[in-house]
Amino acid sequence: LILIISEEEFLPLLQRPCDQFINMCFLFKLRINNQKDISRKFYSNMIQEAEYLESFMDEYGARENKKWTFFVECLASIRNLSIAAFYTRHILDRYPYYNLRESQENKAKFNMDALNTLEFLNQSILNLFKELHSTGSQNGLNVQHTPNTQVEFSDIEINKKLPRNVEEDEVKDEEDRIVEVCEKIKHISKLMNDVKVHCITDTNELKLAVLQKFNEKRARMYKNLIHNIQSDFDTYIKNTKLELDHSDLKTMRGYISMPLHLLEISLWLAHFYERHEDEIRHGENRKRISMMVDKGILLDKIMNFGFVYSHYFIKEGHKLADEILEHFLKVSRVRLPIPQPLGFHARPATYISIIARQYENMDLFMIVDGEKINTKSVMSLLQAGGAIADKGYETVFFEGDARVIEDIKLLAKHNYCEDCDIPARLSYLRDFNKSA
Repeated sequence: LILIISEEEFLPLLQRPCDQFINMCFLFKLRINNQKDISRKFYSNMIQEAEYLESFMDEYGARENKKWTFFVECLASIRNLSIAAFYTRHILDRYPYYNLRESQENKAKFNMDALNTLEFLNQSILNLFKELHSTGSQNGLNVQHTPNTQVEFSDIEINKKLPRNVEEDEVKDEEDRIVEVCEKIKHISKLMNDVKVHCITDTNELKLAVLQKFNEKRARMYKNLIHNIQSDFDTYIKNTKLELDHSDLKTMRGYISMPLHLLEISLWLAHFYERHEDEIRHGENRKRISMMVDKGILLDKIMNFGFVYSHYFIKEGHKLADEILEHFLKVSRVRLPIPQPLGFHARPATYISIIARQYENMDLFMIVDGEKINTKSVMSLLQAGGAIADKGYETVFFEGDARVIEDIKLLAKHNYCEDCDIPARLSYLRDFNKSA
């Protein structure tokens, strides 16, 4: 059974968990007014206190109570924007240490755009706190700053490090892991390029873009893909001898981290927009919330700061990945049987071509009588298949990087999928069949 309590009985229960959050907000306001930076630790603690207070109020059903529902909406909005502010502050703190291959002009522009984003977020948080403060006072809550309450958040940004004396890890097949990470960077870069991520200045176009395409769902999808790349890098490449010997690998880590955090910002701002903007979810609370956060600037930050810059940095990572791959690709040659019973007709030729194009920066050749045939061209493969049939050859050589050769070997092992299902490793061939 659930005991229903009165709003008067709820008020003293709320006061204590509310005090710490209210004091943090007052200190936040004081630091902003004094033009002092807000550290990541401050944002982190504000997020934590907001989450605790929001959870407490949800336990009592405050979101479904007319008197307290707007207070909870303001609280949730402060939490969402504080998360975006945390990642923006993190980017500003870490950007100089990633040693990215950026011009001074690009560095200055990005830094200015990030600072403008943080300023917008901080002001929006203050606007929301003003409404939360007003609503709490009207409801009888004591929302005054307690002078003797100390909330200390020291910065940890120090340009000093302990000596590096941990032996570099030795990871089995680490060169193959590097190639795999590079390929994954290229893949996400192509995905973002295919959906035409670009700067949009018109407010109506921005609104349509965020509602229909560049929304929370897409930001989360890209973020998860890039997070997996970062996880692979940290597991198999970070602190290895290869990373120590190749400085470009450390730079590549920065080109992974930057889009990851930028997409976090877009994700939380899109979440706020989709949850609280009155044009999407109607209601008095949403309408009041939307009046405190400039909609045009919010849309601009979702698209032109989060998505556009994440696309830019992953594209730069793509370029660096191509350069790194040149050092780690391993060319090998293998003799494989021809497809039975019809040889290299349209289906096996198409499958070989798809495999070759799957590894776009790696050359794969079929070698017939010493001549290298470009396997990315189905027509070239069909012509070579005719010559192979005329001469009665039963095997043929393929030459290319070890990874693409492994896929060709697997295809040949299954008779080029002439009379059996496509193996799981070659699932992208199945995807091609579906799209065709």
